[in-house]
Amino acid sequence: MQRRIFGRSAKRAGPADPAAAELDGHPARDDRPLRAAMDDAAMGRWEGPRDLLAATGHDWDRRIFRLQVLARAGVNLRFAETWARAEPGAADALATLAHIRALRSVIAGREAGRGLMEEAWETCLATAEAAPADPSPWVVLLALVRVHAPDRDLLRQVWTEATARDPYNREAHHEVLTFLFDRNHGSGGEMFHWALERAQTAPAGLPLAVLPLVALAESYRQRREDTDGAYGLTIHPWNDCPHIDRVLEGWWRHRSPRPHAQFADDANYLAHALGFAGRHAEAHEVFTAIGPYACDAPWSYCGDPRELFLRYRTWAARAAAGRPPRPG
Repeated sequence: MQRRIFGRSAKRAGPADPAAAELDGHPARDDRPLRAAMDDAAMGRWEGPRDLLAATGHDWDRRIFRLQVLARAGVNLRFAETWARAEPGAADALATLAHIRALRSVIAGREAGRGLMEEAWETCLATAEAAPADPSPWVVLLALVRVHAPDRDLLRQVWTEATARDPYNREAHHEVLTFLFDRNHGSGGEMFHWALERAQTAPAGLPLAVLPLVALAESYRQRREDTDGAYGLTIHPWNDCPHIDRVLEGWWRHRSPRPHAQFADDANYLAHALGFAGRHAEAHEVFTAIGPYACDAPWSYCGDPRELFLRYRTWAARAAAGRPPRPG
């Protein structure tokens, strides 16, 4: 499901240097058409989301991101239900409703959200029937399996359906990795093994290369939790971390000129790893590409996310300018 981002809304005319931009916490980030559709949805109008998803077409990466953000907006709204009644059987209406219902069930939790989960599950299957090529309902089902029905065989079945439609779908991979977190239904070893395997077998230039950094950050978060915070920041897994160079070579240096929809999430993991590894000059390029779109994870695993992001961004800028970072 959609990950949380933080920060204040930035002015539209920001500073010339993207790496010095005021943070922008809007969930749509730089997707201006999505921002407009969310404004429509907030006023109960479903026509904006309908037109947006129609224009998105078969760009599955962008489609899933837009559906996730619309779901966050729709949890406490009824625009998707109104749309589904106005256009019965419309694939985009069903997909939007499936995402919203699934998110409601996840928020409610495994016990209280059981009825909501069943409703979301049926909506996902209806979406899949209305749009057989669309991987988005299967990605939603992966999240529902993780939260409500953690069965390995069922996970494999849904994963097979999702990847048959989009073999390198970013969100499908992240859902399975999250399933394998120690705090969910896997273990640290299984999580790392799967992340490394998927990263190493993906074509160069795809953000799946970042999966091991996600696993590493989760391992650190879990260890901090298990030791009540005694596992500190001085000695941490980003020191001499071999995964960083693999991400730089596997994704960053070969990435598409057009950033993928969840670019900010992946770039924040890379900027965080470079910063904590003391590779501040290299991190500057990543911070510049991130611009104002700081993400909560993985910064929040190490302290206050906003404070840490801004501190390491400043250190990166100083290092790139040939000036050593100042402590504090």
